Amino acid sequence: MEIPSSSLLSLSLVLLFSFFLATSADVHENFVQCLTSHFQNATSISQLIYTPNNSSYTSVLDFSIRNLRFLTPETPKPLVIITPSRESHIQVAIICARNHGLQIRIRSGGHDHEGLSYVSHVPFFILDMINLRSVSVDVESSTAWVQAGATIGELYYSIAEKSKTLAFPAGVCPTVGVGGHISGGGYGMILRKFGLAADNVINARIIDVNGGILDRESMGEDLFWAIRGGAGGSFGVVIAWKIKLVPVPSIVTVFKASRTLEQNATMLLHRWQYIADKINNDLVIITDITRVNSSEEGNKTVQVSFISLFLGRVDELFPLMQKNFPELGLVKEDCREMSWIESTLYIAGFSSETSLDVLLDRTPDPRISFKVKLDYVKEPISEIGLEGIWKRLNEEEGAAARIITIPYGGKMSEIPEPETPFPHRAGNIYHIANAVTLEEGVEFSNRYIDWTRRLYSYLAPYVSKSPREAYANYRDLDLGQNNDKGNTSYAQASIWGVKYFKNNFKRLVHVKTIVDPSNFFRHEQSIPAVSPWGKKRGN
Repeated sequence: MEIPSSSLLSLSLVLLFSFFLATSADVHENFVQCLTSHFQNATSISQLIYTPNNSSYTSVLDFSIRNLRFLTPETPKPLVIITPSRESHIQVAIICARNHGLQIRIRSGGHDHEGLSYVSHVPFFILDMINLRSVSVDVESSTAWVQAGATIGELYYSIAEKSKTLAFPAGVCPTVGVGGHISGGGYGMILRKFGLAADNVINARIIDVNGGILDRESMGEDLFWAIRGGAGGSFGVVIAWKIKLVPVPSIVTVFKASRTLEQNATMLLHRWQYIADKINNDLVIITDITRVNSSEEGNKTVQVSFISLFLGRVDELFPLMQKNFPELGLVKEDCREMSWIESTLYIAGFSSETSLDVLLDRTPDPRISFKVKLDYVKEPISEIGLEGIWKRLNEEEGAAARIITIPYGGKMSEIPEPETPFPHRAGNIYHIANAVTLEEGVEFSNRYIDWTRRLYSYLAPYVSKSPREAYANYRDLDLGQNNDKGNTSYAQASIWGVKYFKNNFKRLVHVKTIVDPSNFFRHEQSIPAVSPWGKKRGN
């Protein structure tokens, strides 16, 4: 009797899936046995290793998932979650994973935009750094050691406990993990004065593919260069950063001035492009662009909010604004003076009554689904070009959209492109990130992702070209990705790699090939190992 081809296909799929399950089960069991045989304290194993059979597995997995797009029944789940409390636990995990063919995902805060710190389509485990989050601040030397599992909020809080006039140039969102943030560069509200978070790293501790623990001296300057902006998950497991703290005045000034299209927002944003990267380095003015209800009943409009941090008093800020941006019509009543640590709450959107203790809360509220695409702007966008953006914000999906612009210049223009892997330095006026975000309980359908892609396509004439640059911490798999099996060529990886790193991508691949030639640390956009380097580079 002849079996229909459709039945043969179904049977093949069933057999293939059964084989995958059996293989995964074997890998899982052998991997866990390897871990338990090497961990010294058997009583603590239940607090370090979580499998799907463990009652805490789901809560541990879900706790640090920051993008609800990847918290669905269909999302691939790890065979094991490890929450190390000692460096030796990480060493064991790496050796066991290599021996049993399991891929590693390293999670510090869980903010990877494409979920690559906790999702894989091949058998994998998560190394969740949440228990390694100590911060040690040395005021006398203006330095700190911060473990990779700490959040930006925890770092800021620890600095403020010791000093009111020291800070660190990291990001705005307090729940972002320090490990990944610094690995990709890490920008924030004082980048024009002090550069990126990665620009202020002076030492690090990393565990390499062989389980060795290295510091700056023992890892060498090439690897130390690569981990400060070359993005996470490629070179090893960073366990701690030694950072240089920066001086800030005891009082800083903030303001937020919002203008709608009816209040000349288009003209103001157009004018902002000519001054934002050139004004005093102590001043940064970002913009937050959203669609809002119009004063006319039933109508919608676009609102541009100009949000600022100035490292000084309002009496110093006001003359700067009157000289450089009088069109905004800022008045002193718009401004507030506060400490730097209080400004981190203000910029993050917390109310003035919020306690600093919120910086220690690792759980964002509300949780959201999101998709973000980022570009670099080197020439001011015309008013007509801006109006084209407003048109797209008025589409149905625009109700969930937010566009953020961050000005560069200042210190960012002084640091040469090859200084760190992050190459977006002189010549950039600002970066523009377009995002769609939906709160928990609202279905995030593909039409929202399609909207970000349509806006991205529209912006093409107005942003960087050859390459069209992107930011590694705003990971975007639309730009391209590696092969699942890890045999990605230089040419294939450079499709996305040059966008993130420009000419620095070549050096990153060279470093990767030396320190991890078997390409153990890999994911969809990890730096590939190409061996032999000289022969395969052009493949």
